[in-house]
Amino acid sequence: MELIKHHFPNLTELQIRQFEQIAHVYKDWNQKINVVSRKDIDEIYVRHVLHSLGIAKIQPFLPGSHILDVGTGGGFPGIPLAIMYPETQFTLVDSIGKKIKVVEEVIDALDLKNVKAINDRVENISGEFDFIVSRAVAVMPSFVQWVKGKIAKESKHDLKNGILYLKGGDLSEELKPYKTVKIYDLSSLFEEEFFKTKKVVYLAMKYRG
Repeated sequence: MELIKHHFPNLTELQIRQFEQIAHVYKDWNQKINVVSRKDIDEIYVRHVLHSLGIAKIQPFLPGSHILDVGTGGGFPGIPLAIMYPETQFTLVDSIGKKIKVVEEVIDALDLKNVKAINDRVENISGEFDFIVSRAVAVMPSFVQWVKGKIAKESKHDLKNGILYLKGGDLSEELKPYKTVKIYDLSSLFEEEFFKTKKVVYLAMKYRG
């Protein structure tokens, strides 16, 4: 938790309390429904919370904006981002019911009013979003196909509306089709060893060109 406060020193008391609760809530639920590996649970603040908040370092979200988290799993990156931006609306989607069950329980436990969890495939989700976020659920071409038509045309942020994707490793081949892609190395923002190969990949709404 000190790690989160170190990298994000301007948290409110409520945000600090919610971030502190995360470890307890996930440890408790993970014993009933395994959504996070045992090793990761012990390092939840680095491997899940801070990793998710890497997106916040690249593009802070404005009040009233709408964010879609695809393949959220146990609620990452959506839940840490929802704590960070209480006036932004988050929709967390996963096709696996037991994972969404945990997400719903975490939302209740942390009393998050700005998060909706949906058990479905992203292709079936209606509406448009300012940004679509995710943590490496598929190679980029597949992901782009899944979320087609779900990004709002009018941009309000510094970055144009699009995809903010947490990925790791060598992405040169996977991202070759996308001329406008931007890659942000999280190792330049967070000194922890875990972030050595971790990146945020940004694709604006017009994926090519």
